[in-house]
Amino acid sequence: METGARRRLSREERHAQLLDTARALIREAGTDDFTLGRLADAAGVTKPLVYDHFGDRAGVLAELYRAFEERQHATLSAALARSAPRLDAVAALVAGAYVDCCLAEGRELSDVVAALAGSSALTAVRREAEEAYLSACRSALAPFGRLDAAAVRAVVGAGDALVRAVLDGTTGEDVARRTLARVLVAVTDPRTAPEETP
Repeated sequence: METGARRRLSREERHAQLLDTARALIREAGTDDFTLGRLADAAGVTKPLVYDHFGDRAGVLAELYRAFEERQHATLSAALARSAPRLDAVAALVAGAYVDCCLAEGRELSDVVAALAGSSALTAVRREAEEAYLSACRSALAPFGRLDAAAVRAVVGAGDALVRAVLDGTTGEDVARRTLARVLVAVTDPRTAPEETP
């Protein structure tokens, strides 16, 4: 219970509060009726303040997507820090994080992604998120081999195909994680590469 005058939030605290409020509104009612006016009302602030933080509705949705990706990246980093220093263990963590993140996006952020479909804001945020994931992937696997650009694309392609199969019910989540881990091991370990033919 608050006593006396309410403490004024810093800009960062206010931004976090607005994102939490937006997340709650979308969880309750989806994105169809989500507006900056409703966000302002729910957060107990003025509409111009919300515009100042996000610019427009797409800005709020893009920030929600970015915050989700940052949480997923932090979870992967923490898991990698505790991982055994073996290729199979690291590959399993990286693959599991990729599959879990994509599945969570499909389940938790489907309304946000649908509302941003075709927007430059979503394209930019997704590109940033993919690059951050791939950078973490390369760093985690670097002690075991080198992921070149083609190998990275192979991992992303395989991961996306496996996630689609999970979402449409033709593959189980555990199978998808294990399969992507095998792909990661195969493209990382130089001993598994086929000999080049002249």
